[in-house]
Amino acid sequence: MQGQTAFKLLLWTFLTFASLLCHGWEEKCTTNDHAPTVQQSQVGFGRSPTFMVEVQNNCPMCPVINLHLKCGSFPQTLVNPRLLKVLSNNDCVVNSGLPLAPLQKISFNYSHQMYLMSPKIWYFQCE
Repeated sequence: MQGQTAFKLLLWTFLTFASLLCHGWEEKCTTNDHAPTVQQSQVGFGRSPTFMVEVQNNCPMCPVINLHLKCGSFPQTLVNPRLLKVLSNNDCVVNSGLPLAPLQKISFNYSHQMYLMSPKIWYFQCE
């Protein structure tokens, strides 16, 4: 009888883990609660203020790829294109579209007027 109970417990554990691998992690990273975020803060003052931008993948289990931001008319000359590349008006791609690891944050500074930025489109890479 104990052997049967142990087998059922082992089988239940395996099926639960397999379900998480196939579905659970992916579902956890598709909600708005885990959407990437953009935070800006002014870090330098003067004639040309300096702003720090932090872009974060908020999913604890999956990388985010091909993360595009709404960025207005942000000029490419203000930042390294490997960090933020301007594709067109109001479309900038973060980290050349390469993955941001779970909970990874990427940041850069620029000196100019403040440009409002927010996530536009992204994909979670859950396998």
